[in-house]
Amino acid sequence: MRDNTIEAMRTQQRLERGDRSDIQLKVKNRRKRYLEMHPEYFEDYSLELADPLLYDRLIRRFQTDDEREVKGCNQGLEAVIARERGRVEGKQDLLQFTPPHSRFVYKLGFDDILGEDKDDVLESMDNNGNSLKNQDEDNDAMAESKEEGKAWWVDEMTQRFLRGGDENFDYTTVDGNHKYDHPEEERDIEDAYFDSMDSDFDTDGEGKEKVLTGETGIQDY
Repeated sequence: MRDNTIEAMRTQQRLERGDRSDIQLKVKNRRKRYLEMHPEYFEDYSLELADPLLYDRLIRRFQTDDEREVKGCNQGLEAVIARERGRVEGKQDLLQFTPPHSRFVYKLGFDDILGEDKDDVLESMDNNGNSLKNQDEDNDAMAESKEEGKAWWVDEMTQRFLRGGDENFDYTTVDGNHKYDHPEEERDIEDAYFDSMDSDFDTDGEGKEKVLTGETGIQDY
């Protein structure tokens, strides 16, 4: 744990020195690799509080009563109460303020909270800023199946994780951890190293190895 923290600090120092593009790419790749190795991350109950309105649209509305009951039993009464309180508060917050990275904006409908794609909202307004869409169109703006909803939710939570948006996650355990370097990336580094070693030698044009010499004619070792 201490080594990971030190590595994360060094990574931050390199970012501050200006090596941002390479380091940011490495950090992003490590976070992506973490999710590949830990798919259970997406099953964490706390994730639905990240965007309870989006969770309702993509996951909850496709769940049966039995599935919700089983989930509640697995969590325990106190956890369920805390989660529901968080869901209510989260919905109220989203109605008042849309996070900058959210793909959706929300508004109150006749009997529900409606979610709309930001791009669709901009495209469907008249010159006075009034919406040209009706409620039925808003309700159809989300996933059409349980599978599609799950895939959409996983993608949204992946992007949130990659940009460091999960405030409950200790990113230092990943950002500074070589364990999450992708195997192919490690092989590329090794190949580059051995290629640099091979560059110290050349061939005579007939496929035979020729040892490079210095200006004195003495072989360089």
